Order: sequence, then structure tokens, then C-alpha cells
Amino acid sequence: MRLLVTGGLGFIGANLAAALADRPGVALRILDNGSAGRARGPLLDPRIEIRHGDILDASVVAAAAAGTDAIVHLAAATGVVESFRAPREHLRVNVDGTVILLEAARAAGVRRFVFASSNAAVGAQPPPLDEGMAARPVSPYGAGKLAGEALCTAWARAFGLETVSLRFSNVYGPHAEHKGSVVAAFLGRARRGGPLLVHGDGSQTRDFLYVEDLCDAVRLALERGRPGSVLHIGSGQETPIAALAKRVSRLVEADLGIEVPIGVAPARPGDVPRNCASIACARAELGYAPRVGLDEGLERTWAWFRALPESAPVGREGGGGGAE
Repeated sequence: MRLLVTGGLGFIGANLAAALADRPGVALRILDNGSAGRARGPLLDPRIEIRHGDILDASVVAAAAAGTDAIVHLAAATGVVESFRAPREHLRVNVDGTVILLEAARAAGVRRFVFASSNAAVGAQPPPLDEGMAARPVSPYGAGKLAGEALCTAWARAFGLETVSLRFSNVYGPHAEHKGSVVAAFLGRARRGGPLLVHGDGSQTRDFLYVEDLCDAVRLALERGRPGSVLHIGSGQETPIAALAKRVSRLVEADLGIEVPIGVAPARPGDVPRNCASIACARAELGYAPRVGLDEGLERTWAWFRALPESAPVGREGGGGGAE
């Protein structure tokens, strides 16, 4: 399978490259504008072809899609909070960019197209979130992801492209040092002695998914799944942000022997009070089954963060529990 991954130099892309590079018959090509940094770790594998360019450049995208069998579309303007600051830019990247990718896939005769959506597309609905719920996004980011899902469904039915949209929950793990999502932000602050900043009262809940399990879901979606489908990909477990902060604090204190305090910051726009996904449809349709629990995943992620050079910029500020 000749596979194009957009946004492949980012956090999920680096982990996906590690998961797919050694699979027999997979030839991996990445298209990335470099906003998430340069190739590192598993992305340095000489078997991986890396092309630099933007998904809003139709000619660049067409050239990258040519000769491929499948596309995993990860490239996006990410972050709930960030989308409030620049909503038009977020929608331009996440909606127009997806149209450009879908049209390039159609022209190139691509068979399968996996779209990285988010449970932010569902928004303010009581958990567990499922595929039958009416979507009520509460942020420009969520609205853009919902539009991307609709585009994928339309291209599947109108043009026969085998699209599968995966609604990612809060993904965490190695290679997320540049991310502002809550686990990366907590671990970045923990490396510096804290405090871990909890936005609001910390009662808001999220569904935390270890990136290795997410990569399994993407791999499965490349192989199966009903064209035009939308599936929730999470752990199926609901964790309050305050409880996550305590787990991270205890983990780092036990490892380094230092106290990691927990602080409070103002609540942020777009933070839904509860978020957790039902993964029943993904189990039935893909055979998806997450294997890494939160404690094990945090231990693995902390070990990776701790091994980074002291000078490495880790856990940019801004994360605190949005569904990203």
C-alpha cells in the first residue's frame, strides 16, 4: 500500500510512522508544512519520503497524492482555545484544506481516505458520546471538524471514495513535546517542578487515549470500515482533569522525589463539562480494542518526556483539558 499522511511530522504522525514503517508492503509518504517541527525519531527512517508543502496549495497536494492508494489526513489547525482566537484561519485550513485533499484523492484514484476528526465535533452532549447523537459543537475547531466529516461522507456517496472519519478523543503519548493538550502541558510543567495548572474547578472530564491505541485504529480504518462512516475512537473511560493532575503529580513525585504542586487557572471558552466516547461502533466495525490503560500510558509518556534534553521546549502553555 502506497500511503500519504498529511501533517505527518506532528505528534500523531511520528507515532503512526513508527507503527506503519515496518509493515510489509507499506510505502509511506508525508506531506507537512513544518509547523510542528522537523523530522525526528521514527520520521528519520530513510524509507519514509517527506515532502514539504501546505495542504492549501492544490498543486502541491495533487503531486503528493499522485500514485498513492490511501491517504490519512492529519494536517489541521488544532486546538479548541486557539480556534477562538483565529476562527477564520482555523476553518480555512480545516475545511478548505480537506476539500483540496478530497479532490486530489479523487483525481489520483485513491481508494481509501481516513480523516482525523475529533470528539469536539459533537460538542455539548452528555456522555458517553456516540455516532447517533446530534452534533452540537461549541468551538470553531469543533465546527470545522464536523464540516470535514460531512465533506468526507459526501465524497464517499457522490464519488465512491472510501472515506472513514475517526473522532479522536484526547490523545497523549511520546513525541508530543510541542503540544498544548493537557497531558503534555502537565508533564512539561512537572519537568520544571510545577505547578500543574487546572482550568476551572477541575471537574470537567475527558477521555484519554494512548497514541499507540489510536495508531491501531488508524491502521484498522485503512483496511476496513464502511465508506462514509464516522466512528468514535477513545478509551471509553471518563477521567476528571483534577484527578489527572493528581495522577501526574504522584507519578513525578515518586520518580524524582520532588513535590509537584497543583494550581488553579480560569476556566476557558469551549471547554465542555464532560467528555467520554462510546467505542461500541468502532469495536464492531473495525475490531478496535484499546489496550493501554491511563496509568500505564502516563508512565510510558513521562519516561519519554523525562528522557528529553533539558533544553527541549516541552508542553507549550495553553493546554488544560479541551477535547482535541
